[in-house]
Amino acid sequence: MTLSESLLAADTRPAVVADLVGVIDAEVKGKKGLGGVAIKGGYAAIRKVSPTIATTATDRMLPDFAAALQPFWADFGGAGDFGSYLSGRGDEVADALLQVTDRRAAATDREPLKRAYNGLRGKAKDNVKAALPRLGAVVQQHAG
Repeated sequence: MTLSESLLAADTRPAVVADLVGVIDAEVKGKKGLGGVAIKGGYAAIRKVSPTIATTATDRMLPDFAAALQPFWADFGGAGDFGSYLSGRGDEVADALLQVTDRRAAATDREPLKRAYNGLRGKAKDNVKAALPRLGAVVQQHAG
């Protein structure tokens, strides 16, 4: 079974989305310093525009995220901790996931969302890499 088949199954997808939104919320909450203030502010601004944006966007992008993670999942082979595996290939995994969000951001006609995304994009790779252990745990829980 592919990662997409596992994560997108009708009986699994809502829990996957909820858990991934939990990862996003925890990552944002844990940010520190001036960069953390910017991230928290950007996330708050996005949620003002649409309070359910994290859930809606995660659900919409989940098929693309699953496809982007599939080669890593196949290479991982189920042995050990997928979050640690992803962290070990951090740059490569972050680039694959950011290609998904970059395409979506470029295609949106909602200017406040586009501005907020573009404002946060500079540090996005580092933030995605920091989230990989949590992301991997969620994927492994639902696909393993």
